[in-house]
Formats: sequence, C-alpha cells, structure tokens
Amino acid sequence: MDEKRRLLGMTLGELKEVAAEVGLPGYAARQIADWIYKKKITRISEMTNIAVAKRAVLEDLFEVGACPPSNAWKSEDGTIKYLYEAGVGRYVESVYIPTEERATLCVSSQVGCKMNCMFCMTGKQGFSANLTANQILNQIQSLPERDSLTNIVFMGMGEPLDNVDELFKVLEILTAPYGYGWSPKRITVSTIGVRKGLQRFLEESDCHLAVSLHSPYAEERLSLMPMEKAFPAKEVIELIKRYDFSRQRRVSFEYIVFKGLNDSLRHAAALSRLLREIPCRVNLIRFHAIPDVPLETSDMDQMEAFRDFLNARGIVCTIRASRGEDIFAACGMLSTAKNTTFVSNKNI
Repeated sequence: MDEKRRLLGMTLGELKEVAAEVGLPGYAARQIADWIYKKKITRISEMTNIAVAKRAVLEDLFEVGACPPSNAWKSEDGTIKYLYEAGVGRYVESVYIPTEERATLCVSSQVGCKMNCMFCMTGKQGFSANLTANQILNQIQSLPERDSLTNIVFMGMGEPLDNVDELFKVLEILTAPYGYGWSPKRITVSTIGVRKGLQRFLEESDCHLAVSLHSPYAEERLSLMPMEKAFPAKEVIELIKRYDFSRQRRVSFEYIVFKGLNDSLRHAAALSRLLREIPCRVNLIRFHAIPDVPLETSDMDQMEAFRDFLNARGIVCTIRASRGEDIFAACGMLSTAKNTTFVSNKNI
C-alpha cells in the first residue's frame, strides 16, 4: 500500500494541485490551508466545510501529517528539548526556550549535518538526510507550547541553506497570509555561509540572518570549520555587503568563544575591521564542552572584555545566555546519534 502524502508543509500552490487532483474547486486550497495552518487540525475528517464525499477521497490519498514529539527533556532553567521522528530510524531535536519576554523555538533542518564543525555534536554525527518541509514545520506545528511562540530560529541540527528548497517552503508558510501569517522579523535563519543558498535568501527573504563566524582569521576558522575552504568568511561578508539593508533585516554574526584560541583583543580588533561596513550585531556564545574535543570555553571576564571592545568601536555585541546545557540542548550539543540523544533522566 502506498504511503499517504502529507498536507502539512504544502504551500498554497501545492494545495491547489491537491484540490484539482481530488476534483475540488480551486478555492478549496485556501480552505484546506486554513484548517491546517490556522485551525491546526490533525485529521482530514475535521475539515467540515468540505463535502463528505470529497473528504473521503482526500483521506484515501493524503493525511494531515502532524506527529507529536517522541520524547522530551526539561532543563533546570525551563528549556525543553523535543525529539521528533524524521523517517524510519531517524530523529531530530528541537529546543523550546522560554524567557519572561519571549518564547523561542530552535528548529532543525537536517538529520545530522555535512559541515563537520569541530565544536558541534551534530557535525560529529555526520549527515543522514534533508528534512522535508513537513518534517521541519511539524516541529513547530506539533510543539505543545506552539501558541506561546514569539520567535523561531533555524539554529538546530543541520545547515538550513544546504536544504534551501524545503526551507523556503516553510518560510513561505510561516509568513504568508494563508499560513501562519508571521512577520519575517520573528524568524532568524542561521548559516555557515553556503553561497548559493545565501544568495537566494538575501534576494527572496526578509527574515533575519545569522552567520556562524567564530574567527576573523581564515586559517583559524578553517581549523574549526572545514567548510571555510568552500565558503570563505570574507566572500560571505562581501556577498552580504551587496544587498540593500533598507528592508531592515537584522544581520548578526555568531561567535563561539574558545579559551586561548579566538578570545583575545587582537581577534576583537580583526573582527571589527572585517565587519565595519555591515550594520550588524555580534553574539558571543560560550562553548559547551562535547566529547573528544579539546577546546575549552573562555572565562566570562575575557568575554566581557571582547564584548566591550566591539561595542566601543560601534559594533553592537552581546553575550548570549546559555540555556539547556544540562539536557544537551545548548548551542552545539544537539545530536541524535546513538547514545547521545538519551542523555538525561529529566524527560517529561
């Protein structure tokens, strides 16, 4: 028996094709979208403004495709890590981060990652598959706290711009009137700088951009991030400079701070020179130790000196609060490789 196709993750254009396939009028596509993305139903039988006979035809071929998380772990700081199935024997993690003012969801875009950054457990896991738009959006749609969300960041497992077609379907659904109707300013996409995907993102999306940088020096960045060879930071920055910032898109640079490696004021000065022509901010991130990686996190005094140096030179710089480290949910700690996902007894 053929597997049913999933409606969740389809754009309005794709839903129009579905409507035509089952003999529904074109306007039925918006009705289906309304049921899925606004009313967030889980069964086709709930689409009560579609004729019963047509619903039966739909159900023969399709399903909504919203699947609850398989497991969850809650941190002492209130962060919750969720585990979702992503095909047979495959899983991804997403992280819900509540604060007094915001509720952010960190979403995954791939099972594993090709980039193999030295400091990242997802990269150590290797790459298994791109997530479909359904599997990406399901992390949002099936989140128990979905109605409290204020922001979404594509900073989970994988490189979003290495899965650009499926990512753009999700961004369309999140921001389109027929979908979630969110402002693009509530969404941030993170990248190491995959050129083709980044160029398309800069041309077509108004969402915020976060670039993983981690060193202003090419050879040093290469030692941390092998993809520096294919996507040099200087070329990524030059590409960003070509685009009009009148859209008010926020550009930020992520900078994990490693003790004795990239935390000196010499690095801060080089970083300020590299970024001086881009209206941007720098987010300093504490390194979270992972197995078999000899890097250490910088101390807070050094991070604060780095931050103050950049702020004094007109580059907005902040130190990101670390969340969820005790459940392996902090930056660089997500992994669904064997013996790494089920690390905590704090499942809920």
